[in-house]
Amino acid sequence: MWSRLAPLLRQAGHDVQAPSLTGIGERSHLASPAVNLSTHITDVLQCLRYERLSEVVLVGHSYGGMVVTGVADRAPEGIQTLVYLDAFVPQNRQALMDLLPPAVRAAFPDEGWQVPPPTPERQGMRDAAEIAWLDGRRDAQPRGCFTEPLALEGRYRGPRAYIFCSGYSPSSFVPFAERARNDPAWRYHELATHHYPHVSMPRETAELLSDLAKERR
Repeated sequence: MWSRLAPLLRQAGHDVQAPSLTGIGERSHLASPAVNLSTHITDVLQCLRYERLSEVVLVGHSYGGMVVTGVADRAPEGIQTLVYLDAFVPQNRQALMDLLPPAVRAAFPDEGWQVPPPTPERQGMRDAAEIAWLDGRRDAQPRGCFTEPLALEGRYRGPRAYIFCSGYSPSSFVPFAERARNDPAWRYHELATHHYPHVSMPRETAELLSDLAKERR
């Protein structure tokens, strides 16, 4: 999912890690009903630990906003800046299901332990080549990723930034973008594209992330 953007950041001199979460991508064979939000938070914490990472610009896209919020709360000392890329921004004890508009929440399947991703068209994609590129790169996720509440202790107090994709509607991320735009403690940016700016606007997204990497606490 990040293969168009990551090389641009590396060319700019950044070390880039894009760990696949358990049950997704090349780790899709590990999907099971036991996988949940805590599993994915642990995935990223383990990446930080074993890669010996520090001063990290931690980026979460979409559902990834849930994950990076939990990671930053558990390992705040390693995070330089927390970035939400058209992503959910949870508060303590909220699950992703709590953050969805009612119409989107109602569309979730009632049965089964896996939840399929929305169609690209529902998330603003119109370009046939981009839709074809995305095919096979997204997987169903275990229901626990969306239903497990996130327990937070408020340990991360560093810089936060929100990048809102303003080129499609309706969007589940408008409330989070508005909150960030109106809060002087946040850095706020917009990209006039659909929900996958790392696919449609990799260079512009990389430039934004590079600028955020220059920020220090």
